[in-house]
Amino acid sequence: MSQFISVFDMLKIGVGPSSSHTLGPWRAAIAWVKKLKETDLLDRLDKVEVDLYGSLSLTGKGHATDIAVLLGLSEADPEYIPIEDLFTIVDRINTQEELYFKGGKRIAFLKSAIIFNKEFLPFHSNGITFRGFSKNQEISTETYFSIGGGFIVQEDDNLEEEIEINKKNFPYPINRAIQLEEYCEKENLQISDIVLKNELELRTDSEIDAELHRIWDTMLESMYIGCHTEGRLPGGLNVKRRAFDTHRKLIKDTSYTNPKEWITAIRSTEVKFREILKWVSCFALSVNEVNAALGRVVTAPTNGSAGVIPAVLMYYLVIENHEADFKQIKKFLLVAGEIGSIFKKNATISAAMGGCQAEIGVSSAMAAGALTELLGGSAAQVLSAAEIAMEHHLGLTCDPIRGLVQVPCIERNSMGAIKAIHAAEIALETDPKECLVHLDKVIDTMWETAKDMHKNYKETSEGGLAIHVGLADC
Repeated sequence: MSQFISVFDMLKIGVGPSSSHTLGPWRAAIAWVKKLKETDLLDRLDKVEVDLYGSLSLTGKGHATDIAVLLGLSEADPEYIPIEDLFTIVDRINTQEELYFKGGKRIAFLKSAIIFNKEFLPFHSNGITFRGFSKNQEISTETYFSIGGGFIVQEDDNLEEEIEINKKNFPYPINRAIQLEEYCEKENLQISDIVLKNELELRTDSEIDAELHRIWDTMLESMYIGCHTEGRLPGGLNVKRRAFDTHRKLIKDTSYTNPKEWITAIRSTEVKFREILKWVSCFALSVNEVNAALGRVVTAPTNGSAGVIPAVLMYYLVIENHEADFKQIKKFLLVAGEIGSIFKKNATISAAMGGCQAEIGVSSAMAAGALTELLGGSAAQVLSAAEIAMEHHLGLTCDPIRGLVQVPCIERNSMGAIKAIHAAEIALETDPKECLVHLDKVIDTMWETAKDMHKNYKETSEGGLAIHVGLADC
């Protein structure tokens, strides 16, 4: 029986720049502090050490993993913390050399307590161990693994409880794409309908709508902020923000005062082919420039690929269907989330495990499938679009320069969005019965490719562009 992964597991609100290297360690730190409280160990605690392993260590500085750990140990909520508070908290810890826990407890903490270890732990390449001490005696040791998309696990975790819930409650258990396609054919329903029926076992319709509104509002806000912020990105590469200049040329002198009016303003602009390409690119770049600056984005399915889905959905709203409203947004996000969950169950959404094919490739597949349903495609065509998008990302490596989620990551979101739109158009003009490759087959292929890929190309910055492009080149 398959594990149930909610749309809200795949689309999570968080802080950049990386879901596996920032959001995951952040959540792991929160989980450890919670465990300390549950076992009555927090009051005894007087010293903390944190060990980062493998990819978390090799690119941890560029991905702000150390910052994320401090924020997690401080019990800050990545979904709701005001962005301006991030560095206030971190600066206070580093200046005063103290950790502050909720409830008032403080303990001494030096920067050197976060240790970067190059070796990899056997279970997963993104390992993090928290050690708690009392009077120089170790009283707590917990190891977590950040497995992509902000998900964290421990090596001895099991899914028995989740699987039992699945057996009892979910009307349409889904592990493989073919099951989803068969449900749609049998019930004469769209993919979004099937997904919604499963989600309704966990939340009411109004709760689902409220969360999807919040997700879309965050996506829209990140695009809006990115398109209206100029300057250069932090981190040392001196990367110039490009969405601002592109947006200024495209929007011209159109007036608006907020993100919703902005959508109406964009709808009134010129829509020649080149302008459409530029708009889609602008939307994607804007999100990932916000992400690179430790802004708030929606992990979709990761932070490094956060720009693809909002860019494609925005394309639909401002180019394809000017009458579209929340009904279409809801369908899009439900379909995208389900496609992403199938990849997660059968392969990976972590670049540290599978290279960038597991991030940009998956996000492009999610967006392609979701767009295809909105454009009138059948369930089979939706899955075909997802397959086409992933097929043309197979083998894509993850080789960020200096470990920053900037080069080539930001541009890849633009390319992934364009490929998603193209994949949807190809699928809509194709009879699925004539397709030689099913989505399940390409997911299996992606996973085999991931396992064969050399570790240097899996978010370690020890191969590819990361070693061939130096600071002098930038």
